[in-house]
Amino acid sequence: MRVLVGVTGASGAPYALEFLKRCHEEKYVVFSRWGREVFFEETEIKPSDLDPLVSKIFRDEDLRAPFSSGSNFFDAYVIIPCSTSTLGKIAAGFGDTLITRCAQVAMKERRRMVLCVRETPMSSLQLENALELSRNGVIIMPASPPFYSKPKDKDELIGGYVERVCQVLGLPSNYHYREEELD
Repeated sequence: MRVLVGVTGASGAPYALEFLKRCHEEKYVVFSRWGREVFFEETEIKPSDLDPLVSKIFRDEDLRAPFSSGSNFFDAYVIIPCSTSTLGKIAAGFGDTLITRCAQVAMKERRRMVLCVRETPMSSLQLENALELSRNGVIIMPASPPFYSKPKDKDELIGGYVERVCQVLGLPSNYHYREEELD
């Protein structure tokens, strides 16, 4: 499976890092300019240090990148974390950066797309943008980690959310709430 990953400047870089570690599929990453800054600020890892985890990293300014065309297939697109600015641009049909252009491609080609929105509280306009995208098949998944698994630390909390993202994308996941009760 080929997965495209967008990383915006919203707080929540540890979610992106954990997703890149847990998703064992072919991955391509697009960092926005602020996404690079926040990623380093929150994880102390430079995007270039992610080379062992990803097939290639693209710059958001590179609108000539292969995935800006629907003829270059990807199975799923996740923006993690997704700023509400990016959410709004996607809802309005803007494709002025590689992250937003890939979102336009995902929607027109009817590919699975998940936006891991990292903002609270949300304004009515942001909620309306999320609703509009949801009506168009985009999965809106606020960065809201699960507590019912009783995570012991921050890493388990982040991991629980990321495992759920993997499930929603149709990727293998080790997280199944009360699955033993199905036997």
